[in-house]
Amino acid sequence: MTDAPAPAPLRLFNSLTRSLEPFQPVHPGEARVYSCGPTVYNYQHIGNMRAYVFADTLGRTLSFKGYALRHIINITDVGHLTSDADAGDDKMEKAAAQQGKTAWDIAAFYTAEFKRDLDWLNVRDPAKWTVATDYVPRMIEFAKRIADTHCYELDSGLYFDVSTVADYGRLARAVTDEGEGRIEEVDGKRHSADFAIWRKTPAGETRQMEWDSPWGRGAPGWHLECSVMGEAELGMPFDIHTGGIDHREIHHPNEIAQNQAYRGCGSLDCAEHSGARLWMHNNFLIDRGGKMSKSTGEFLRLQLLVDRGYSPLAYRLMCLQAHYRSELEFSWEGLGAALTRLKRLVMAAATVRETEGTAVTDRRLADLLEKFDAAMSDDLGTAVALTLLEEAAAMKKVDAGQKRATLAAMDAVLGLGVLTLERTDLRIRPKSATIAEDEIEAALARRKEARAAKDFAASDALRDELIAAGVEVMDGDPLGWDWRLEAN
Repeated sequence: MTDAPAPAPLRLFNSLTRSLEPFQPVHPGEARVYSCGPTVYNYQHIGNMRAYVFADTLGRTLSFKGYALRHIINITDVGHLTSDADAGDDKMEKAAAQQGKTAWDIAAFYTAEFKRDLDWLNVRDPAKWTVATDYVPRMIEFAKRIADTHCYELDSGLYFDVSTVADYGRLARAVTDEGEGRIEEVDGKRHSADFAIWRKTPAGETRQMEWDSPWGRGAPGWHLECSVMGEAELGMPFDIHTGGIDHREIHHPNEIAQNQAYRGCGSLDCAEHSGARLWMHNNFLIDRGGKMSKSTGEFLRLQLLVDRGYSPLAYRLMCLQAHYRSELEFSWEGLGAALTRLKRLVMAAATVRETEGTAVTDRRLADLLEKFDAAMSDDLGTAVALTLLEEAAAMKKVDAGQKRATLAAMDAVLGLGVLTLERTDLRIRPKSATIAEDEIEAALARRKEARAAKDFAASDALRDELIAAGVEVMDGDPLGWDWRLEAN
């Protein structure tokens, strides 16, 4: 094999500049990434989870490109109000009151549920989980540093004056003469876009989560938390800040304003003044059925997918089929198609699963790896990368060790587990199913015998019995007969 070409340069879309930019790490050879984590007052719906599939894919790509990755995900267990627009009650306190539990118990339970969902999706653990309440003393020190120049105090707390920094709202591109208009109206605020750095506990009330501060007993604002945790664990500026596109409108502009104040108020013409060199956001998951919202009480979360017989990894593949900056529409039919696609990948990879990987010298496989590198280096082109993984898995008459090494390299980025999964791992029994798996297998065996004997009446009768029991039989599957249970 001739000398391998140089790896493709990694280019990523910066939401702050609305342009593709080459990745140039702050610290050579390292990649430092901060991802906004959940507020742990409830389960996370699958739209939330798209953000972590995206962030994980970004981290895996940075590792693939040879960078030493330090990825931080925060857990917000205090300070996030019921409206992202800085209004309403604290989500944690409200959930605790509704469920008759402590806010700490609420946080512990939903943090564990969130981490289980990440495990189901093959999302790698970050280098560190940062929990907001662990950083409150640092938040107070951060606020003290910027308070005299950038903040003012009202009866309700300490507020950030957005007019004291350059380019406020540039990330959202939504600034009007009145500023960002979806922030809480509070008597005495200088500008409608000003936001709380510290919220005082109202007189006569006691919060479960409150601390003493120079501005009275209370709790930090939601936006302050991420600025502090990012700076504490990654330094400023760090390389990449990620989050859902909803954060691009209010939360991240407010983070940026705090970071500018902390770092000396430079213009955002230099992106590093924002606290991070790149700001990256995944787009929404669209649910035409309208069941994704938590406000309904019942909403789409990974457990519901499992209860209906779908592997969470089918949802991961569904996310990878679309570019992270594109809207992705959810449907059960689309999820079923993703599951079938994943099964075919797993079966194709099974032929080399037990083979030891060897250096890739075959030109055809090497070409696929080069194309894969180019796709992922072009702002995480996962849709193209998936087709290249499938092409490598289907390739015939190549060295088994080299094929395995190729699949392993690609799957290390896409995170589907195609070399560790069995096809039966993707066959999940719906919660509502009444027929046992051994009964299904026995009926399929009898049906196969009937078809071999050309007893099509018996074959059809067995098929009808299985359908009546909620079993979908996929006769036309070229990889061998398969079945899945339909949820009732």
